[in-house]
Amino acid sequence: MRKPVICLYTSLLHLSLNAQVFNIKDFGAVSDGKTINTTAIQRTIDKCFDDGGGTVYIPAGTFVIGTLHLKSNITLYLENGSVLKGSANINDYEKPEKRQNDSIHYGMFYTHKAENVSVSGMGTIDGNEKDFFIWDKAKTIDWGGTKFTRQKNNFRKVQEGIGDGPVVPKLRPYQCLIFSECKNVNIRDIKITGSPFWTLHLADCDAVIVSGIKLWNSLETPNSDGIDITSCTNVTISDCDIRAGDDAIAITGYAFHFEIPGYSDLRHNSENICVINCNLQSRSSGIRIGFLDQNTVRNIQISNVNITNSNRGIGIFLRDEGSIENINISNVIIDTRLHTGDWWGNGEPIHISAVRGKAGVKLGKISHVNFRDIICKGEAGILIYGSKESIIEDISFNHILFQINNSKMNETAGGNIDLRGCALDQQLFSHDIPGIYAQFVKGLSIKDFQLYWDPEITEPYYTYGLQIVNFDNVTIENFKGTSSPSNKNLPVVLLQNGKNFTHNLVSKDVKINHTEK
Repeated sequence: MRKPVICLYTSLLHLSLNAQVFNIKDFGAVSDGKTINTTAIQRTIDKCFDDGGGTVYIPAGTFVIGTLHLKSNITLYLENGSVLKGSANINDYEKPEKRQNDSIHYGMFYTHKAENVSVSGMGTIDGNEKDFFIWDKAKTIDWGGTKFTRQKNNFRKVQEGIGDGPVVPKLRPYQCLIFSECKNVNIRDIKITGSPFWTLHLADCDAVIVSGIKLWNSLETPNSDGIDITSCTNVTISDCDIRAGDDAIAITGYAFHFEIPGYSDLRHNSENICVINCNLQSRSSGIRIGFLDQNTVRNIQISNVNITNSNRGIGIFLRDEGSIENINISNVIIDTRLHTGDWWGNGEPIHISAVRGKAGVKLGKISHVNFRDIICKGEAGILIYGSKESIIEDISFNHILFQINNSKMNETAGGNIDLRGCALDQQLFSHDIPGIYAQFVKGLSIKDFQLYWDPEITEPYYTYGLQIVNFDNVTIENFKGTSSPSNKNLPVVLLQNGKNFTHNLVSKDVKINHTEK
């Protein structure tokens, strides 16, 4: 039923007076918080599309749904006070056509090959996470992955309760909102909460704006990423508040088929991505760039971002043949700490690693990454972990203030490196913690860097200010810092097995082992 824009829809005054507005209640939707409204709302969307597009209007009230499909030239507008709530019944969610015989289900929205599609308004999309987890049981690292850690079986052990989670999932729907192979996508102002899996997934999309949203998931739920960008181009995320149990924002070139229902076989690069003016909180990475099975990720701009109370701040991970290149990160505040439970990351504010994730591919490279004007605190050091087959190139740190804090969890979690998501036998393992540890790097520049240690630190595995191993062309200028309080007699900088080192440090602060000056 076509409705003119009248005072009933005062919140839609931004629309043209001739715009088509389709109220879901006119198509049978019921806002009692119990009725399954999937058919009624899909009927509304289909009618709007058949009539050439317009606005599908969600009035105030709670509407329970399974899986919906948005279409081209449609704005889904959620009025203030409206809630689209995910059904508690897994069978209300569609199965992908090619996954009919397994337990994979879409989430609340699956939009494929649509153009000019948007979701906006001051309403809420609620994934109903409360019905898809066992909330009093913590998920543990039970695959033998702790045997190389400093603490062995005591690693991140929780004496009682669930600690920092993650809690154990039940059978659950997958991504809450998927936009696959779409163009000109706008998601603005809405609140998304309680996603039982990835929340907003953009796959093979072009020209996307995500602005002003509040994305609040439980911090105890595994895999509840905030925004995942896979194989997309020209994406801007701005002015968002994202709190997620897993990565707050993830930018990759590809992703697993088994994790992504309905995902195409396309293998595109991800490029031209901007993240600005956002507040992020995560039990994994505040911002993750790269993962397994990826093409190239490049041309990433990150600025004016706060990452707080997270397991890892910014993580850049190369594990496949695609490269990661041309990344500028500036005006960022990072605050990380150690957490209990089966989360990836171990308190480091910045993590860059390039190690093999699978056999049979030639690894790409990480190159041209610039950090500028960063204030960070963490309970582990900054990590730059290259490998013989993938040397990390052209990394710069300029005007950085970094404070390493003592941790209440040092006894159960401190003194380890976490490279999980790789093919090494030792993915999570014991390691000394300098302020910065770098290996297999070429073209590393550290300028105007201030490093401070918590004076309460006593653990012997906290060591040098900087330790750089297997390097070529390292420059250190205007570095202010010391070795750790627990190892005051160590030099500030240890260099091992490299060449072409320039600095303006006092010579007594630098130790060079088997290194060509």
